[in-house]
This record gives sequence, C-alpha cells and structure tokens, in this order.
Amino acid sequence: MPFETQPNSVRYLEDGQTLAEVTFPPLEGAVVNVDHTYVSDALRGRGMAAQLMERTAAELRRTGRRAVLTCTYARRWWSQHPDQADLLK
Repeated sequence: MPFETQPNSVRYLEDGQTLAEVTFPPLEGAVVNVDHTYVSDALRGRGMAAQLMERTAAELRRTGRRAVLTCTYARRWWSQHPDQADLLK
C-alpha cells in the first residue's frame, strides 16, 4: 500500500490523492499531539485507520517521541494496544 510517512503525519495515497491520514504536530520538545485521523468513505471498514496508527506508533518509536492523544480514534486504538502505552506522555 502506498503509505507516506512525514515527520508529523502518515498518509495513504492513491493517484497522488490523500485517501487516509493521521496528523501529529509537535507540542513541546519530543512530544506530539495525535490530533486527527481521516479515512475516506472508499476505504472505511478495511482497517485503514488501524494501519495508520501502527505506522504512527512506529514513527514515534523510531524518532524517540511520545504522544498526547486528542483524536478520539487514537485514544480508542491506544486503549486497545497497551503494548504501545510507553509511547504516551
């Protein structure tokens, strides 16, 4: 799948269009705010949001950052993945 990881977002692209995305802008120091998850109607029900969160967790781990969660989907995903709790501030 054509995912693109940037310093503060993970996106899923098809034909140059963003069809799914999670954003995590910096707050302070090595802390980001996972504040938004979007999945287009065409991709809903396929586990795309979970894949975005998995890639976000991997990016945070790779870069040594921690997260505050203001996105409701991110809160639910993290509550279901206690093995990733060390990434939360």
